Amino acid sequence: MGEAGAGVGAPGGPEASPEAEVVKLLPFLAPGARADLQAAAVRHVLALTGSGPGRALLAGQEALLQALVELAPASAPARDAARALVNLAADPGLHETLLAADPGLPARLLGRALDPQWPWAEEAAAALANLSREQGPCAELMAALAAAEPADSGLERMVRALCTPGYNARAPLHYLAPLLSNLSQRPAARAFLLDPDRCVVQRLLPLTQYPDSSVRRGGVVGTLRNCCFEHRHHKWLLGPEVDILPFLLLPLAGPEDFSEEEMERLPVDLQYLPPDKQREPDADIRKMLVEAIMLLTATAPGRQQVRDQGAYLILRELHSWEPEPDVRAACEKLIQVLIGDEPERGMENLLEVQVPEDVEQQLQQLDCREQEQLQREQAPEPWVERATPT
Repeated sequence: MGEAGAGVGAPGGPEASPEAEVVKLLPFLAPGARADLQAAAVRHVLALTGSGPGRALLAGQEALLQALVELAPASAPARDAARALVNLAADPGLHETLLAADPGLPARLLGRALDPQWPWAEEAAAALANLSREQGPCAELMAALAAAEPADSGLERMVRALCTPGYNARAPLHYLAPLLSNLSQRPAARAFLLDPDRCVVQRLLPLTQYPDSSVRRGGVVGTLRNCCFEHRHHKWLLGPEVDILPFLLLPLAGPEDFSEEEMERLPVDLQYLPPDKQREPDADIRKMLVEAIMLLTATAPGRQQVRDQGAYLILRELHSWEPEPDVRAACEKLIQVLIGDEPERGMENLLEVQVPEDVEQQLQQLDCREQEQLQREQAPEPWVERATPT
């Protein structure tokens, strides 16, 4: 990397600031620049994104960000430029700086991600997935999509690309799924996803079993879980138009041999599974599946429908098998809801129960402690991608 830096604007003297040196890279990133110098400049930028100070230096450079996005797809440095944007977006502390420096960045990245001919569309989708993880930048991204695209067409194009095999022959587009999951934090996105006339949820359901990518499975399951927060749609989600429960239970099912009586209580898709049936291997995805089912039990009719479809049998076997303590605990809570007594009158909707202030404070403290513990353990987030600088 030392030679690359020297070839594209080595420090002119001890008084030269880092910002000034970054600006010197711009002529080498412009269209028509000599190919070898352009490649060296992009490698230098990618190397800078490998450190916190380097990312902070680059994040506020609007012209440089635009140059990275606009590099011709056929040029050799285009992949490294896309990976540099992935790294910049992977740093949550830089999201506001990135969007302030280049408000049009999300819309341009989306255009790249959804271009069927763009060879680095996966990197563009990964950058957007990273950029949309937090609520603030996620809201800004939704606003940018709404301003840049006709009503809902950005989300519709995203779903179509995600659900169409071979949409881009040179990019698998797995990271569109975590991007959609992050966007589904927003009420407007959930309203789009849950519109019965669009059949979006029905198109996503088969991807809960997608064999080739845990990133895609996790993003889709996260999207479905977020949709399950809308309890007004539970009847539709559990009913015959969508029939979501078998798709949530099947990844949690193993090769158990149930009795004939128990087998009849299960949905058809969960009966007589082969002896080599494997559960979802990713613990984070298993937990999200359990959480989605838990949300569907928020109302009395929802709890009854989940009981009637034999969910307890699958969850009972999962609880016996589950090696991860947090997933096992979530499963145990759900089993208690299914086999326990119904809440007293007026408290049937568990999502609308008023929690006493002192209890809420205790829960918040416990949540903070859990987050601190996760940070100490450096638990990875399955939908965050960072490219390794060369």
